[in-house]
Amino acid sequence: MTSTPDPTATIIFWHRELPPLDVEFVAEHTVEANSSRVPGTLAHRDELWHQCYSELMAQTESRLVEEVARLGGHYAHVYDEGISPKHDDAANEAWLHGHFTYTLFRRATATS
Repeated sequence: MTSTPDPTATIIFWHRELPPLDVEFVAEHTVEANSSRVPGTLAHRDELWHQCYSELMAQTESRLVEEVARLGGHYAHVYDEGISPKHDDAANEAWLHGHFTYTLFRRATATS
């Protein structure tokens, strides 16, 4: 019998959220992500920023889930992040870029 991962189980823990107690440290890693580009105008600036932020965080979560699986872990604890606005003057477009540092954990193996 094989078990499949629970799709509703939490994989990513942000800042003060902590992973389960029975985990083993694997390594520290970083992941970067970008939002989509939006018009670099001052009109509707707040709405565009919120749109970019939502897209950036969704992209980041997707990347983190992929990286946890690729690296053979079970959980990621994001403990540092840097989000900066980017602007392409030639195209008059703006977007958000995120740099996230996380600790990768694996479920502890039971020793008999």
